[in-house]
Amino acid sequence: MKLLFISLGCDKNLVDSEQMLGLLEKEGHTFTDDETEAEAIIINTCCFINDAKEESINTILEMAEYRRTGPCRALIVTGCLAQRYCREIQKEIPEVDAILGTTAYDALPEILKKALNGQKEQKLESLDRLIRPQAPRQITTGGHYAHLKIAEGCDKHCTYCIIPKVRGPYRSIPMEDLLREASALADQGVKELILVAQETTLYGLDLYGEKRLPALLKELCGIKGLRWIRLQYCYPEEITKELIQVFKEEPKLCHYLDLPIQHASDPILRRMGRKTTRADLEQIIADLRKAIPDICLRTTLITGFPGETEADHEELLSFIDACEFDRLGVFTYSQEEDTPAARMPDQIPEDVKKDRQAELMELQQKIAFDKAEAMTGRELEVMIEGQVAGERAYVGRTYRDAPDVDGYIFINTEETLVSGDFARVRVTGAYEYDLIGELI
Repeated sequence: MKLLFISLGCDKNLVDSEQMLGLLEKEGHTFTDDETEAEAIIINTCCFINDAKEESINTILEMAEYRRTGPCRALIVTGCLAQRYCREIQKEIPEVDAILGTTAYDALPEILKKALNGQKEQKLESLDRLIRPQAPRQITTGGHYAHLKIAEGCDKHCTYCIIPKVRGPYRSIPMEDLLREASALADQGVKELILVAQETTLYGLDLYGEKRLPALLKELCGIKGLRWIRLQYCYPEEITKELIQVFKEEPKLCHYLDLPIQHASDPILRRMGRKTTRADLEQIIADLRKAIPDICLRTTLITGFPGETEADHEELLSFIDACEFDRLGVFTYSQEEDTPAARMPDQIPEDVKKDRQAELMELQQKIAFDKAEAMTGRELEVMIEGQVAGERAYVGRTYRDAPDVDGYIFINTEETLVSGDFARVRVTGAYEYDLIGELI
C-alpha cells in the first residue's frame, strides 16, 4: 500500500519512526508525502511539553479529515501521546482506527492489516518492555548521519517531566545489538553516528551493574566507515573520569557534549528533583574544559519553574554569563498534568516566563556571537550537508554543530562537493550563529 508516515518530536522518537518504516517496507509498502494519495496514515506523536502535545493533536485532527474524505482507509496513532492519552484519543477522535503505545510499535504491520479490514485496535504493552529491531531501519536523515538510541526510558523522575510515565524505566539496549546496528548503518553509508537516550551517561548500569558508556564508545570508534561519533543528553552528575578519558583518546569522538542542566539556582534545582548544585555544575564544566580545551558545550534550561523568584532568575543569568556555553536553549516551564511540579504552589504567569526567556536568550546571543567571531582563523573538518541553491557555495557542519539544533558553516568554492563529504575548511568570518569559511 501507499502510506504517509508523519514523525513528530525528538530524535529518540525519530529512531522509533525509522524502525517502523523499516517494518512497513519489509512488508512491501511504499511511502508518499502527499496526504491526498495515502491509503493509510501513521502518526508518531510527542507529548513532552504542551507545545508538542498541541502539535500532535492538531496533526491528528488534520489527518482525520483525509480519513473522512480521501482515499485513506486507516489512521493509526503511535508514540508518546498515544501512550499517555489512549482513551481520550479513542473517545474524541473516532476517525483514528488504531492506537499503539511506546512499547508496542513493533506490532504496526499486524495492526495496519486489522485497521484496513475495519477492526479498531488499541495496543499498550508493559512499559518495562524493550523492543528489539526486526528489520533494517529506513534512515530519514539523508544517509550520511543517523541516530543510535542506546537506551529507553528514564529513572530520574525530575518533578517537571512526564517521560517515565510514557516511556517507562531506564532500559539499556545490549551492547552487541548496538554494535550490530551501528555496523549496519556504517555499511549503508552513515559517517556520523549520534548517540541518544533520555540519558546516555547511565548506559549499561541496569544490564551490567556498571556504567558501560566508555566501553561502548571505544567499540563504536572501531567500526570502519564511521568518521564522527557524537554524544548527547549527558546528565552532568553522571560524567566520570573514564568518560572524559575516552574523549581524549578517541579521535572519532566529537569534542561536543550536550548537558541538560535545566537551572543553576540551588532552591530551584532541588524543587526540580535534580541531583546537582550550581557549584557542582561549575566544577564539572571546569573539569571538562581543562581536560578537553576545545570541547563545545551545549545545554538546555527551563525558566519560569514554579516558585522561581527574581533572585533565582538573576542567578541563572549570572551562571550563563560565567559559564559562557557554546550552545544554549531556553524553554519556558510547561505545567504537565500528573507531574509533581504541576501541583506545586506559586506557578509563574506565562508573560513572566516569556520575559525571562527573552532575557536569558539575549544574554546567550551575545555570548554565542562572540564565540562565533572568535573562531575566525581556525581550521576545521567539515561535513558537507548540501549546496546553497543557485550559488557556488555549500553548507556544512563542524564537530561543534549537531544537526537541526546548532549552526552551520557556509563555504564559497568552485569545487564540486557532495553531501556527506568531509572537507578541511578555514574559518574566515561569522554571521550571527553561523560561520563562513574557505576550502584549504
